[in-house]
Amino acid sequence: MSLQGKTLFITGGSRGIGLAIALKAASDGANIAIAAKTVEPHPKLEGTIHSAAAEIEKAGGKALPLAVDVREEAAVKAAIDETAAKFGGIDIVVNNASAIQLTPVAATDMRRYDLMQQINSRGTFMVSKYALPHLTKAANPHILMLSPPLDMQTKWFAPHTAYSMAKFGMSLVVLGLSGEQRGKIAVNALWPRTTIATAAIKNLLGGDAIMRMSRKPEILAEAAYRIFHKPKNFTGNFLIDDTFLAGEGVTDFDPYRVDPSQPLQVDFFVPDTIPPPPGVSLKSKA
Repeated sequence: MSLQGKTLFITGGSRGIGLAIALKAASDGANIAIAAKTVEPHPKLEGTIHSAAAEIEKAGGKALPLAVDVREEAAVKAAIDETAAKFGGIDIVVNNASAIQLTPVAATDMRRYDLMQQINSRGTFMVSKYALPHLTKAANPHILMLSPPLDMQTKWFAPHTAYSMAKFGMSLVVLGLSGEQRGKIAVNALWPRTTIATAAIKNLLGGDAIMRMSRKPEILAEAAYRIFHKPKNFTGNFLIDDTFLAGEGVTDFDPYRVDPSQPLQVDFFVPDTIPPPPGVSLKSKA
């Protein structure tokens, strides 16, 4: 398996999960466009499009840092066209950019509601839309959303209706677009079983304590890497990272733990009908 010479367009790729996917592909010599907002260093968030590009180049890939707000139609279209022009096409799109606020309806400011809808649902739709003409020319094109299975249960919505609507909106794009492009472009969703050690988890869900109960972004990078090697008729799937990887023959998930002495924290939106793979425990290893 190799992504050498393949071109990836990754939104929100300056840090966290997006950057981990980029670096995994870069190790094969892939071309990667990092489309994200962070151009200057942020006091609470590591990484910019330029630091990400430097890491990608160091890992063996070719990088194109692009300052893009996925809410802006002209900017999105221009970034996708620039990527295709520079690298001769686009093979893979990763819709990773996302906004989060975990508040109930009464406590959700409408500006924040709009932000989540614009970045998560609309941004995913728009990036995919403008990438389609380029992807149709690729040999084995893929679109991957970092979004959850469509498990429509009250418990996933009641605590944070606005955020859940926005994330499930990304998955609805998978549902519709995979059918629309069946046989032409693979469109899938990938979601973590546990919380992932990212800035969002640290800043919004409990700081270092939850970080220690999380897995590393590399588990999603490994899953994404394997998805990209599937044929384009592998489509319309809503995948949980460890379940998918177990199906690919992976048996040891302990290296992905941030702190093996801590139990793993299950993420939002993981269906009860998809238990951990056989032999995989979420309990501490102490």
